[in-house]
Amino acid sequence: MKKRKELLEKHPYKIWEGKDGKWYTYIPDKKRGRILKKRITREAIENDVIEYWKSEIDNPCISEVFHEWNDRRLELKKISMATHLRNKQIFYRHYNEFGNRKIKSVCEEEYEEFLEEQIAEKELTAKSFSNLKTITRGMLKRAKKRKLISFNVEEMLQDLDTSETDFKKTIKEDYEEVFNDEEMSSMINYLKENLDSKNIGILLMFATGIRVGELVALKHDVFDGNTFKIRRTETRYLGEDGKYVYSVKEFPKSEAGVRTVVIPDDYVWLCSKIKTLNPFGEYVFTNDKGDRMTTNCIRRRLERNCQKLEIYKKSPHKIRKTYGTILLDHNIDRRLIMEQMGHTDISCTENHYHRNRRNIETKSQIISSIPEFKAT
Repeated sequence: MKKRKELLEKHPYKIWEGKDGKWYTYIPDKKRGRILKKRITREAIENDVIEYWKSEIDNPCISEVFHEWNDRRLELKKISMATHLRNKQIFYRHYNEFGNRKIKSVCEEEYEEFLEEQIAEKELTAKSFSNLKTITRGMLKRAKKRKLISFNVEEMLQDLDTSETDFKKTIKEDYEEVFNDEEMSSMINYLKENLDSKNIGILLMFATGIRVGELVALKHDVFDGNTFKIRRTETRYLGEDGKYVYSVKEFPKSEAGVRTVVIPDDYVWLCSKIKTLNPFGEYVFTNDKGDRMTTNCIRRRLERNCQKLEIYKKSPHKIRKTYGTILLDHNIDRRLIMEQMGHTDISCTENHYHRNRRNIETKSQIISSIPEFKAT
């Protein structure tokens, strides 16, 4: 009786008795929107309603299982609002049509073919495909737990017919990824000559390599001498009004992100400047209204600075890549690099952050100075 009551309460349409003494209601229909049902007794019409909703619960659409999995992870605080939003964006990009199918009507081979086809259809990079597999794995494991599917999810994903050559390769030149010596010198001089809160923040990023999300979440109490602690970061998610909400998460991007960052001696003067920024407020970097700056404020300012200096437009993350490259080029102790960057593995810094900052003239001089390449 309790289950019967729950299913009847789920029904969005009223049940009514007509002038002819028959009982009526509407049943949802994907093609027609809804269809009218008529029965002799109220119990009979309620039975129709219950059968419909039982079939919906026992065989939901793929999209319903995904949202159940994604929402549950958010409720359990296993993911942030930003990750919850990103998961939805990935799902809608790939499962927009396929996700409308009833989950019990899709066999293991169909999932395999669907995932393999997405690589060519959407021109996926290896990382994009990994993100697609992540949400697919999660929702199908949820389906397996509810006994909606019976096949082994991990085996299905392992059996996918893919190779590195299948994925789109994105080639980014060094000048797009890091500031070379001349660009960095030009930018730092400009920042020093035009000091305001945004440019002070950009200077701090050049000197320490912190993430822009960590920068805008800094509070005055984390600074101590020539060091400051990273304990927070900005997060972004979609609000109920459909607009992005920027808030501070009381934990950085990863466990390794919890760290104490050292400011070089020649940049310690920034600490005294930082003390004057919003001195009686909570956050260091605020706008004219006293509200905390968002990452977009810093991003837009850096883009304008690049434009003024006729430097190829770069994002705040390129400052971080520049910083990591400088540490690696100077053969700094690997453990220190990981601590400064907030990485758990030095291979992350080496594989994803290390670029060549030398211009063509400098490269030519280095190559030409090798004794074996000198004309005899």
